[in-house]
Amino acid sequence: MTVLVTGGAGYIGSHMVWQLLDKGEQVIVLDNLSTGFAFAVPDHVTLIEGDFGDQALVTHILKQHDISSIIHFAAKLVVPDSLKDPLGYYLNNVAKARNLIECAVEGGIKHFIFSSTAAVYGEVGDIAVKETALLNPVSPYGRSKLMVEWMLQDTAKAYDFKFCVLRYFNVAGSDPAGRVGQNTRDATLLIKVAVETAIGKRPQISVFGTDYPTPDGSGVRDYIHVTDLVAAHWDALTYLRGGGESLIANCGYGRGYSVFDVINVVKKLSGNDFKVVIAPRRAGDPASYVADASLAREKLKWVPKHDNLEEIVRQSLDWERRQHNRAASSS
Repeated sequence: MTVLVTGGAGYIGSHMVWQLLDKGEQVIVLDNLSTGFAFAVPDHVTLIEGDFGDQALVTHILKQHDISSIIHFAAKLVVPDSLKDPLGYYLNNVAKARNLIECAVEGGIKHFIFSSTAAVYGEVGDIAVKETALLNPVSPYGRSKLMVEWMLQDTAKAYDFKFCVLRYFNVAGSDPAGRVGQNTRDATLLIKVAVETAIGKRPQISVFGTDYPTPDGSGVRDYIHVTDLVAAHWDALTYLRGGGESLIANCGYGRGYSVFDVINVVKKLSGNDFKVVIAPRRAGDPASYVADASLAREKLKWVPKHDNLEEIVRQSLDWERRQHNRAASSS
C-alpha cells in the first residue's frame, strides 16, 4: 500500500513524509513546488512535480503507484493574503480539492485525510473550542477549508469513502532528529518569524494588535509541535484502516500563549534582545484560538509528546541556525 502526500515538499507535508517512512510506509509526493522545496523530500521518495488539481495527472499517479490512501496538505494558507486574493484561494483550495476528491473516488481510494484549520470557527472568545462549536470563518482561507470539509462529508455519504479532517491550530517546531524543518519563504507564522529575527535574518518583528481582550493585549494561540501534528495524521490513517468512521477532530494542546509570551521565550533562548514593533491589527485575525482536542485523544488514541513551548522554540532556533550557516558557507 502506498500513500500519496499532496504538498509533501512543504513544511508540514515533508514532516508527514518522514513520519510515514518511519512507520514503514511507501510514499509518493505530489507538489508543484510553488512554496515547497524538492530538497525537503527524502532522496529515496518519488517526488512528482505537478498540480493536485490536474485530474489526468492525479489519475495516472493513483494507477501507476497503486495508491491506497491520500493525505492532502497542498493549499494556500495565509489569512491576510486570502482577503486580498479570495478567488485565488477558492480556486486552489476548493475547486482543485474537488478535482482531487473526484479522482480519489474514481480511483477507489477509501481513506482520505484532510489538513483543515481552526480558522473554520471564526471568533471563539477565550474558551477551548470544541468541534461542535459554531462554524463561522471570517476569511476566505477559513471558508475555503470549510467548503472542502463539506465536500468530504457529502462524498462520504454517496460513496464507499471515509475521511478524517484534522483542524489544527498554530503549527511550529521542526523534526527533533533534524532531518527537516520549516523552509517557508517570507514566512508569516509567528515562531518562524521570531527566530529569523533572533538570528538576524529580519531587522525586527511586528506585533499586530495589542488591544485584544487577552491578558497582555496580544493575540493568543495554541502552538502545536509539527511532530505531534503529523503523528495525529498517522493515528488518523491507522484509525481509518482499522474500520473507523469518518471523523472531524481538532489538534492542539488545549492552552494558549500570547504573541509576547512567544517573543519573550525566543529572546531568552536565543540570547538576543531583538527589536519589536507594535503594528495595527490584521484583518481576519481573532483574539484567541485554543483547541479542545479531547476527541482526537479519545477516537484516534493521539498522545502528543512535545507540548512544551521552549522545546518548540529551541528546535526552531536550531534549524534556522543550521540553515543560515549552510547558506553562508555556500555563498
